[in-house]
Amino acid sequence: MIKILLAEDHNIVRNGIKMLLESDESIKVLGEAVNGIEVMKQLASEEVDMVLADINMPEMDGIQLLKEVKSKYPKVKVVMLSMHDHEKYVMEAFKNNAEGYLLKNIGAEELIFAVKFVSQGRKYLCAELTMSFMDKMLQSKQYLMAMPDNEIDFSLRELEILQLIAEGLTNLEMSEKLFLSKRTIEGHRQSLLDKTKCKNSAALIRYGVMHGLIQ
Repeated sequence: MIKILLAEDHNIVRNGIKMLLESDESIKVLGEAVNGIEVMKQLASEEVDMVLADINMPEMDGIQLLKEVKSKYPKVKVVMLSMHDHEKYVMEAFKNNAEGYLLKNIGAEELIFAVKFVSQGRKYLCAELTMSFMDKMLQSKQYLMAMPDNEIDFSLRELEILQLIAEGLTNLEMSEKLFLSKRTIEGHRQSLLDKTKCKNSAALIRYGVMHGLIQ
């Protein structure tokens, strides 16, 4: 059972969210609050797994509440609810260790999925915001400038060889590790040099790091 404390200052909205959450048998809303101060009082007497809190609340808003919860009850997960889709709000929430950020217009299925996902120790950003941020990234000049003009098509084996080169293995060591002949390893190494136009292994490793090909 996932035990939740729900903080939302609008009664109708709070009741609607509670109804959606409790439509799933594995979720229980143990307490309700209209601001962060009430949440902190209830946390002192109730053991909950998660706080689901609106960002805009009177007296103590969601971000301040997030900071307080993480300071005093670090094991309690906090998911922010908001009408704000601006990335500054999202970044502020995750910077202060929120486990999730949801827009209030999400459907019941995503709400329940998000709660369960976060309860497993992972972080969640609602699908609408994820797609919005991805679109912005793809359209940004900085991203386009970082993309190579002609993306090189490496084989999986070549990427494997590149990783082993970065780890300092010799051709002989790679042939023994991958069960390939030394000549085959040399061929893949030369192919990597030709494709990247690198002159030596050091330049090849630098290329791999700069392009995110080496872990």
